[in-house]
Amino acid sequence: MVDTSKQTHLKLQNGDQMPQLGLGLWKMPNEQCADVVVNAVEAGYRLFDSAADYGNEKETGEGLKRVFEAGTVKREELFVVSKLWNSHHRPEHVKEAVKKTLADLGLEYLDLYLIHFPIATKYVSVESRYPAGWIFDTEAETPKMELDEGVAYHQTWAALEELVKEGLVKHIGACNINTDKQRDIIRYATVKPSVLQVELHPYLTQEKLVRFAKSEGLQVIAYSNLGAGSYVSLGGATEEESVIGREDIKAIGAKYSKTAAQVVLRWGVQRGTTVIPKTISKERLAENADIFDFELSQEEMDQVSALNTGRRFNDPGVYCQFFGQFCPIFD
Repeated sequence: MVDTSKQTHLKLQNGDQMPQLGLGLWKMPNEQCADVVVNAVEAGYRLFDSAADYGNEKETGEGLKRVFEAGTVKREELFVVSKLWNSHHRPEHVKEAVKKTLADLGLEYLDLYLIHFPIATKYVSVESRYPAGWIFDTEAETPKMELDEGVAYHQTWAALEELVKEGLVKHIGACNINTDKQRDIIRYATVKPSVLQVELHPYLTQEKLVRFAKSEGLQVIAYSNLGAGSYVSLGGATEEESVIGREDIKAIGAKYSKTAAQVVLRWGVQRGTTVIPKTISKERLAENADIFDFELSQEEMDQVSALNTGRRFNDPGVYCQFFGQFCPIFD
């Protein structure tokens, strides 16, 4: 059994513990997903970050079933995250979405359920197409993204609160929002948000957003921890924008006999956030998890943070134009 005693956790508002290391499942190949989940559990991972839109929750569930049946971990030892997709923002559709996710994952409850984007699109039932994706009618003469202007974010949030009351999810939160939206949620929520998940890496440190979230008692999950990697194949970044290719980051790592990726992940952990790097490699799973036996100096933390340029790779205001909509959500 893997020793997970060195791994650190963040305390949620009700006292529950959220691991600071998880496996991100975005772009995880379906045919490899179950095996990777099993390997990750065996490597000490206890948090899994999934979403309906990733299209691999059934395979993720197969992996979880295998580790439960093998006795590698118990359900209560894992922290499983999923996300509500844009097509299911109307209150009457929220439960359909979470029920589908739970069925695919083979679970009775989620530890955390997040609103994926502050973008409501027209409803696509799980029976007609799943995951729905960004396009409303893929058979249309001109397929495009179509917004649902008839639902407000606070209505969606209220529906998530009902999921908590029914025991389908333990915690709720949001992804990809700014401080103003976060402040609004806190004002009207009867079940307070526990977690904020946003893009965070040395080129996009979001210092004010993280500080505000923590001042309100929210913990932060940082995605795209290593920067450009996941976006190169999508045309949203270049290889030259990779943080882990930088010689200054490699030099920090050399002092501790660590890789550049381990330095960046350690930076994220020391900032007080949870990191969710994605990999399919057993070796890289082990490497990414081996970040709890060293500590960066304040000078080194500042050196990494100084790389901030405000470079955002995941911006619907840019790529939704390819779906026929200008849909900015960040200033």
